[in-house]
Amino acid sequence: MIKKTLIVFVVLLCAINVSRAQELVKQQSKYPDYAYIYLGEDKYEKINRKIFAFNLGLNKYAIKPVHVLWCSIMPEYGMERIQSAYKNIEFPKRLISSLIQKDFKTSGRETVRFLTNSTLGIGGMFDPAKKFLNIEPSNEDMEQALTKCKCNSGSYIVLPVINGTTARAIAGKILDTSLNPTTYVGTPILAMVKAGLTVNRTSYMQPLVKMIESTYADPYEITKKMYGIDNYIKCHNLDRKEILEKGFKEIEEEQNYTNPELVENSLDMRGKTDITHNEQEKIKVSDIINAGSNADNLILKSYNLDNSKLMADIILFDYNPQNPVVDSMKTALFDYPEVDASFWNEMSIWNRCFSKKIKTSSVNITPDKENYKFKYIMQKDKNSPVAIIYPSIGEGITSHHSIVLAKIFYDEGYSVIIQGSHFQWEFVKSMPDSYKPGIPSQDAEYLRTVTTKIIENLESKYKCKFRGKTVIGTSFGALTTLFLADNEFKNNTLNINKYISICPPVELVYAMQQVDKNSEEWNKNPDNIKQKAAETASKIVQLSDMKDNTKNFNLKKLPFTEDEAKLITGFIMHQKLSDLIFTLEKTPKNKKTDIYNTISNMNYRDYTEKYLLGGKYKTVEDLVNDSGILSLSDFLAKSSNYKIYHSLDDYLVNQKQLKQLKILTGGKTVLLSNGAHLGFLHKPEFLNDLKQEISLNKQVD
Repeated sequence: MIKKTLIVFVVLLCAINVSRAQELVKQQSKYPDYAYIYLGEDKYEKINRKIFAFNLGLNKYAIKPVHVLWCSIMPEYGMERIQSAYKNIEFPKRLISSLIQKDFKTSGRETVRFLTNSTLGIGGMFDPAKKFLNIEPSNEDMEQALTKCKCNSGSYIVLPVINGTTARAIAGKILDTSLNPTTYVGTPILAMVKAGLTVNRTSYMQPLVKMIESTYADPYEITKKMYGIDNYIKCHNLDRKEILEKGFKEIEEEQNYTNPELVENSLDMRGKTDITHNEQEKIKVSDIINAGSNADNLILKSYNLDNSKLMADIILFDYNPQNPVVDSMKTALFDYPEVDASFWNEMSIWNRCFSKKIKTSSVNITPDKENYKFKYIMQKDKNSPVAIIYPSIGEGITSHHSIVLAKIFYDEGYSVIIQGSHFQWEFVKSMPDSYKPGIPSQDAEYLRTVTTKIIENLESKYKCKFRGKTVIGTSFGALTTLFLADNEFKNNTLNINKYISICPPVELVYAMQQVDKNSEEWNKNPDNIKQKAAETASKIVQLSDMKDNTKNFNLKKLPFTEDEAKLITGFIMHQKLSDLIFTLEKTPKNKKTDIYNTISNMNYRDYTEKYLLGGKYKTVEDLVNDSGILSLSDFLAKSSNYKIYHSLDDYLVNQKQLKQLKILTGGKTVLLSNGAHLGFLHKPEFLNDLKQEISLNKQVD
């Protein structure tokens, strides 16, 4: 029966001749539609969305509870051993697939891996083949073999329980099942073992489902994109380590970009008794502070604005800069191992790592609108000072950067409140219908209202009074942090002690133009966008795996070209805009929609023109003066309760803007030599300075 079913299915698959987007007509849009590029037209979108919604409900109420129970019984280490053994059992599908593809190198490696791990690895629970023989596992299955045999994939379909797939993928899974030895074992005890293996394997999907539901306004669309590109990577063997190795090799051959005058001038400062300040102040050599164990890592409390050159206050000599866009991606290295470290799996009720201790609550901002969710963690002393985090553009309350910042503040003795970006779909759903984010002065007023209600909620709930308040923002959140500070400077309602702003755009319109420019450069060479995007995505996935599986993970360079970095950041920035527009237009999730035809042709300037202009602002240029930091000159010059961190090579600002900011703020703005936009967050020189700035001992002194 199985053989007959397989034959019929494969014949049907090979007969399918669907017009594919694989070699698509050149798109006439500002942004690539990755769902269409990799999967073609979504012919069954209407029914797909309904089944997708059903699957989310089924997962929430039936499947997820089973996974939570399992993960609470079996420690993380045990789950990993079971998963490893299951992958070892699946050796036949990898062998047959690689043989059909005539990939004899992979079939040989897999055979050696199977024999080694089955014996020395105790049935595959451990991986001595990788540890001692340096033989990496491969991810081969029968769909890859069908792809090699020129079988079309067919249209994207969503099935109950299975979620997104294609006809070719289903045929591949049937063939995989026929090659799985456990398929032919039918005793009750072994059937229970197999059920346990299945639960263990599928439980690893829950964090991804949670991330998709909590992060994106339209989970269906992002799931489709992720499936399409992941399937292409797998079926074209782009998940091999050779792709990553090639990327590292290419960047090794590149010359570091650097500013030799900056380094030379900074080094020349050592040993001098005084330097020139824009106000002719004398700064002694004692003001040059050793920032670390390496004497070359200096925090230079110095600047010279009387000439044309800006100088760094913090020098990162070991930064190994590549180019500003790639360096900005190094923000992903901002991490603390203690944030997620636990003996138990993320799904376990026993997991008490720092990120799991952070609670979620909500407040109502607008009657008849959804409550606004926020995250928080309280010190044992409920009256302790509190830190309020405003994240980068489009980030929600689950932002990893926010969690890491929360850990830093919590370790210093603060309670912490994490809010989402105001330029984010969840924030908008809680605001009045008239609210359109993007005008900083207006955004700051809404943020002040939300923050006030959250503080009142927590102080009432815990019957406490926070002794002090610090607001910290990154990127777009850093800009609104300063606008909030200006509002409080004029009309103090929150009694905030300090504001910390990291990489705020000095001129918002200029930053918007830079984002649009970089994001749309893919159109200069659209013919290879499918392959290029897949290779870039593969590198990201492999780096993520390395980070998760490597102790003391530390990369000096990232394996991306400038074009690849622009492709990645362009996708991220446009996805955030896409989620926002999807929400503003009140697009239904469970019905077919043409909204993405519009979204693919909208950049940030288009958003501004459509949603923000009118009344006071007739053109985008009218926004320039009111949306930049320099419009807050009175506050910046007279107040001393803020600190701004910026880098000299941030591509969202220019040297003229930085110089104006430095002249206006003096020592309250700290310039770093490298790191571009937020790419220095992981560096100890920055972290040491930040911790010193927020130290409660310092404030007591």
